[in-house]
Amino acid sequence: MVELTRVSSPSEIIGIRDLQALNLKQNITAEEAIDQGFLTAAYTIEYLQEMNSFSPSIIAKDGDKVVGYALVSTKETKKGHDLIEGLFDAIDECEYNGKLLRDVNYVVVGQLCVAKEYRGQDLVQKLYGHFRDCLSHEYTYLVTDVAQANVRSLKAHKKRGFQVINELMYGGFGWDIVLWDWNAADQRG
Repeated sequence: MVELTRVSSPSEIIGIRDLQALNLKQNITAEEAIDQGFLTAAYTIEYLQEMNSFSPSIIAKDGDKVVGYALVSTKETKKGHDLIEGLFDAIDECEYNGKLLRDVNYVVVGQLCVAKEYRGQDLVQKLYGHFRDCLSHEYTYLVTDVAQANVRSLKAHKKRGFQVINELMYGGFGWDIVLWDWNAADQRG
């Protein structure tokens, strides 16, 4: 049975890193990337530890095995990885509800992944629901980016209630910046 929780041990951080490595775009076939989605950024154990020291990430576990995760990225961790820093800088320039996001308290999903054999069980939606349950009292919005080529991921984000608020170019790829307004009437869940 899959349990949703927050990271609480070094072995869970290793589990995140191992699951991440299996799903990086360069480690899967082109067909699998199109059909199943992919991860772009690789994070070191040290950076994952730093992220989790500020705010533990959301994980799905089956026994002791990490089978899914949604990384919690806060402004305090933005300098630890070029992609995350660029994302925070781009988000800060976005406007939503008449305000620049730099002036709003938001949190970022630094990356989300579900193990191949656990897909199709609504874990993405459950991870995001737990993310909201754990962090909505601290933050107004949940924001992330989705590679425009990752159609499956964008569809999953929209299903949860995210909306595209802007786009950016990074590393030669187009990205949609998506925002989930936790105060909106329809939070989907």
